[in-house]
Amino acid sequence: MSTTTESPSAARTGGGYAVRRTLPLRVEAVRQLRRRRTLVAFAILLVLPWVLVAAFRIGGDPGPDQAPSLVDVATSGALNFALFTLFVSAGFLLVVAVALFCGDTVAAEAGWSSLRYLLAAPVPRGRLLRIKLVVALGYATLAVLCLPAMALVAGTVAFGWNDVVLPTGGTVPVDAALGRMAIVVGYALVAQLVVAALAFCLSVTTDSPLGAVGGAVGLVIVSNILDAVTALGSARDFLPTHWSYAWMDALQADVQWAGMAKGTAISVSYSVVLLALAFRRFRGKDVVS
Repeated sequence: MSTTTESPSAARTGGGYAVRRTLPLRVEAVRQLRRRRTLVAFAILLVLPWVLVAAFRIGGDPGPDQAPSLVDVATSGALNFALFTLFVSAGFLLVVAVALFCGDTVAAEAGWSSLRYLLAAPVPRGRLLRIKLVVALGYATLAVLCLPAMALVAGTVAFGWNDVVLPTGGTVPVDAALGRMAIVVGYALVAQLVVAALAFCLSVTTDSPLGAVGGAVGLVIVSNILDAVTALGSARDFLPTHWSYAWMDALQADVQWAGMAKGTAISVSYSVVLLALAFRRFRGKDVVS
């Protein structure tokens, strides 16, 4: 199937066609927002903090359990509770949410056989993929942000607004803790970038949304399993999920940046390669059959 390219000569024709007017960003954002999976995903993320509050209310304050952890200080205040919520969600729930938004966006269109109609509009392939990537990353970012934001609200209502109590002892004043929280959430976004890129790459490879989302989540699980194999030694440093919890270094008495810097480099490197493969694959993808 022939498709329109984004050369300068094709940017505008005598009939009034303009590449930049095809598939506006707002239109794609609204289309994705109205989908049931978007509403369900955000509903789960927004309800989870309240479920955790109810669990702590029913079960009482957590007691020390071997090594100090965030669960021991989860009820110390809103910020502690938000950090705990992010900790228990980052390894799976946020991975699924990010993979869902980025893995379903192209594969679903291919599965519905609607890609051919979009490209026949004509929407250039490069523009279509960029718009879908921007919208998918936008919703994935919003998903990662809305969880700690709602956790702060739920934690304030249930446990009040206090200084952050560090699992290893000591406290961080609220004003400094807010900066630490921004670092934590920012790094969580960076860590999820590799999941987003992997899911998006799989989304342009298969016509099955479940395959794209499940494949991304499955490969993350495999990476976590391999990361637990200590016999691999320093080779584990190059696994995409090895540095997923490096943001915990921001909860030390003094913020440690080395782990987060390495994690950022690994995540960005994998993401650039995977997104480049996605665009290359989609350029020659058969959307007719």
